[in-house]
Amino acid sequence: MLAELSIKDFAIIDEIKINFRDGLTVLTGETGAGKSIIIDAIQLLAGGRGSVEFVRHGSKKAEIEGLFFLDSQEHSAYRKAEEFGVEMDEEGMLVLNRTITASGKSICRVNGKLVTLAILREFGQTLIDIHSQHETQSLMDTEKHLALLDLYGQKEIMHAKQEYKEIYEEYKKLKRRYHELSENEQEIAQRLDLLKFQQQELEEAELTLDEDVQLEQERNTLQNYEKIYQNISDAYHALYGEQKALDWLALSMSSLENIKEFDEELGTKASDISNYYYTIEELSFDLRNKLEEMEYNPERLNEIEGRLNEINRLKRKYGQSVEEILNYAAKIDEEIEQLENKDVHLSKLEQDLKNKGRDVLLAAEQLHELRKKAAEKLKEAILSELKDLYLEKADFDVHFSIQEGSASDPEWKGRKVKLHENGFDKVQFLISTNVGEPLKEVHKIASGGELSRIMLAIKKNFARHQGVTSVIFDEVDTGVSGRVAQAIAEKIYSISNSSQVLCISHLPQVASMADIHLLIEKEIRQDRTITKVNELNHKDKINEIGRMISGTELTETTKEHAEELISLANDLK
Repeated sequence: MLAELSIKDFAIIDEIKINFRDGLTVLTGETGAGKSIIIDAIQLLAGGRGSVEFVRHGSKKAEIEGLFFLDSQEHSAYRKAEEFGVEMDEEGMLVLNRTITASGKSICRVNGKLVTLAILREFGQTLIDIHSQHETQSLMDTEKHLALLDLYGQKEIMHAKQEYKEIYEEYKKLKRRYHELSENEQEIAQRLDLLKFQQQELEEAELTLDEDVQLEQERNTLQNYEKIYQNISDAYHALYGEQKALDWLALSMSSLENIKEFDEELGTKASDISNYYYTIEELSFDLRNKLEEMEYNPERLNEIEGRLNEINRLKRKYGQSVEEILNYAAKIDEEIEQLENKDVHLSKLEQDLKNKGRDVLLAAEQLHELRKKAAEKLKEAILSELKDLYLEKADFDVHFSIQEGSASDPEWKGRKVKLHENGFDKVQFLISTNVGEPLKEVHKIASGGELSRIMLAIKKNFARHQGVTSVIFDEVDTGVSGRVAQAIAEKIYSISNSSQVLCISHLPQVASMADIHLLIEKEIRQDRTITKVNELNHKDKINEIGRMISGTELTETTKEHAEELISLANDLK
């Protein structure tokens, strides 16, 4: 949930900090007090489009920061954090920060890490879902209806969808390879010429695994020949020769041997020194042999430099290491063989493609049937919600369509179908609010009051499945009154049982259902207009709802009516 929101120098807000809690929070206040400005700030925090107009006049920048608490590590924000390298707090805290400068620059941070606006938006979409009268959200976007249907029926659909995607990826690879092999002869001939040139170049190079590493080591030895020779020589002469290390070890060993009969432990020490003596003596002989073997060869150094230059040239073309170059050479050999015998490979690919096409169609058909069942359940649930909102004559349906495929696409029920990463289905939510009227797309419903109720009915069924921590309604109850207003209030409250809900409203019925009631007011201070936010206690809540009922003068009657509304709301809760 959104736990805390800090806003500074944003529009008419100089500086405010709002603490939120679970449940339903209703924001009320006079028109122009700044209620929608707070929602605008949250929208910017979630990656919305910014503007210098949001920066308070006379300020250098506007700053917005939101603290969110995630109740589970299964939340999709954790996957986003892993994807974009953002460290997550052990307690599930996530902080989004957005700064807009007076020059128009936008600076975004997630848990202190600088991110792009696009990344901030991806986090925002997992946390916040904002709906207003004038804004098209995912529920209004027909391109997202398929994903929402899958989300609604995820328990049955998820496994089948994963199986389909795995088969579909294999099918795509086969199809891509078939297309590459069957493209025009001229391109294939050009590709074959290029591959053969590369093959010849790599064969002539006669590379061996780790050759570059071994050559670099040899070059390093030759380039430092004098230093290496001198230090080996010093080490050898320090060990071998008159009055050198081995002489002293021999003396030590002999001295202990002379007295070992008097002390058993001394005999052991003499034996140890004897072992060390012969080990060091062998080591000194190795150093001597190394000195005799060493030879400075400037011609070999030139050969190494030339070979390394050749290998580096090949690295620039074929890979960052000799191993990568050799792997590339193997791929070239395989592709040349396929192109030279393309008819044989095409025939096999065609059969493989046909078989895989049948597999992917079966998987897509299974998805289609599961979606049909989920759509029936969704339809029943939405119609039940609409009935509660006094749209008992409304009709809702999930319309399925299939995009026509080309000649190379697989055939299903006598027609070519175009497959995509989610099957072959296209889905649209359709609705009709009047008897005899045809079903239409949701966003084509004309009445604002009807649209508000339709959106609430749909959101009621998707709020739990969407996984967002906060659902925000900005005056979605405009254009309704009476029993419809009461139904909307109850529906908004029911959504808050599964998600935190923030709601700007002018309806007293909605305000009476609030768990937390925030009053937004503006005042003039030092010749500047500022916005302030106060959480209302029970008495103040009665007065504010009374004002919302009467519109002007607050009377004892309206206060009684407001208290009655709150009492009824508490009974409903």
